[in-house]
Amino acid sequence: MLTFTERLPASRKINVSFTLSLTAEERSRSRYRYENYEGQALYLRLPRGTILQDGDLLRSPNQEVVIRIAAKPEPVITVTSPIPVNLLRAAYHLGNRHVLLEVAPNYLRLSPDPVLQAMLEQLGVESKEEVVAFKPEIGAYGHTHH
Repeated sequence: MLTFTERLPASRKINVSFTLSLTAEERSRSRYRYENYEGQALYLRLPRGTILQDGDLLRSPNQEVVIRIAAKPEPVITVTSPIPVNLLRAAYHLGNRHVLLEVAPNYLRLSPDPVLQAMLEQLGVESKEEVVAFKPEIGAYGHTHH
């Protein structure tokens, strides 16, 4: 089984053996067993609390194999509004609920939740269900809430 223990900077130029696509939740697991597209077992043994980002590189202890992490498309709710303050208000209310949230200049993105979706629509924002890569913010202190 291939084991990966070292995270390299995403910008580093290095030969990558293959890409491992993971959901946002899977990217928050620092110790976990996966399989690549060929069925080969892979084990992540990273420092506890490691949150992987789209494009991160992981290296095996013998430094022979490097993999790239990709944000896997998954079901999400994308929230938009032509009125910027409504989007800010939605972010405020979601933050109060410690919801994992992707923040962009013109949208918010979160995991599907019908109760939250109803609340957001009452706040005057538009929401739509999509299947896209979900890249939530890392907490201010380098971790996320689950």
